[in-house]
Amino acid sequence: MLQQLEPSLNPKPKTIAVVGAGIAGLACARTLLQAGHLVSLFEAAPQAGGRMASIDSPFGSFDAGAQYFTVRDPRFAAALATTPGLCKPWSANTVRVLDERGRLLAAGLPAREPHWVPCPDMAALARAWVAPLLPQAQLQTRVAVIERDALAPKRWQLRTAGAARQVFSGYDQVLLALPAAHARALLLASPAVSSLATRLEKVQVAPCWTLMLAFPQAVQPGLSTLGPQWNAARSTHHRIAWLARESSKPGRGAVERWTVQASAAWSQEHLGDDAARIQAKLQKAFAEVTGIHAEPAHAQSHCWLQAQTTQPLGRSHIWQRALGVGLAGDWCLGHRVENAFISGLELALAANS
Repeated sequence: MLQQLEPSLNPKPKTIAVVGAGIAGLACARTLLQAGHLVSLFEAAPQAGGRMASIDSPFGSFDAGAQYFTVRDPRFAAALATTPGLCKPWSANTVRVLDERGRLLAAGLPAREPHWVPCPDMAALARAWVAPLLPQAQLQTRVAVIERDALAPKRWQLRTAGAARQVFSGYDQVLLALPAAHARALLLASPAVSSLATRLEKVQVAPCWTLMLAFPQAVQPGLSTLGPQWNAARSTHHRIAWLARESSKPGRGAVERWTVQASAAWSQEHLGDDAARIQAKLQKAFAEVTGIHAEPAHAQSHCWLQAQTTQPLGRSHIWQRALGVGLAGDWCLGHRVENAFISGLELALAANS
């Protein structure tokens, strides 16, 4: 197992703001903190993790965003080894491929690599990684403008949005680890760095409607599951791209729960629809694919506006050394969890050099 590197003392520590606490932001901030820099983390949501998110319900949690991750880069393996036992393999490496009517097209994906999930939910990895950063973390704080520090013009300050507007100043560097559209909007709102927004013009990211269903009636003597005996499937159904039985993942509760993710094209087409309409359409498609026509005890939908990269940047990060400003995110390389980690890591290494 790869071991964690011992923290090093940087002879010239910088004061650095990392905006965004998804996997890219956490990888970036943790690396710089380990290098001896003074790191402040800013996150608009109440918790870290981004699309490594889990949503609670009376019947158990749902991995509403990323469903699992794979590990191909030894640096990602080394980072995961710092939280031993947190992530466990899941049988998604036997994912089925189904047609519009739920008929089997392929028995499963090649089992050439494990599919991993943190326990007890996907958000657990972010909770573990953000812990050492919490003393200098500003959660539920949305950065609205990046500008030169009024008292030290060679440094940066951040202005926040909302009723309690604040100014955080004195940063040598500002690193954005945000979804591409959010990063571009922040850059355009900040005249001092707006020129960087053009670097993101070709990046395209599709939305995703997600449906979460719970069937507690399946937890009965002699009945372990409803419907199909597989745990995850990719589908060619025009509405659905992915289905997963949440209760099949290690460390989850026993109540049968399903997460259904709509296709990018269908999500884009129905982006403006209300949640109730989306829920009804996806639930009908779910029944067609799985054969489960029972009424769920719990149904909930969520829309990820920035879900799957369809046109990546094509490089791991953007770093403007003269400004001390950089950008990272899974959209730089793709949409895998590991893409986000590598992007954040390599931005941190560039900023530290």
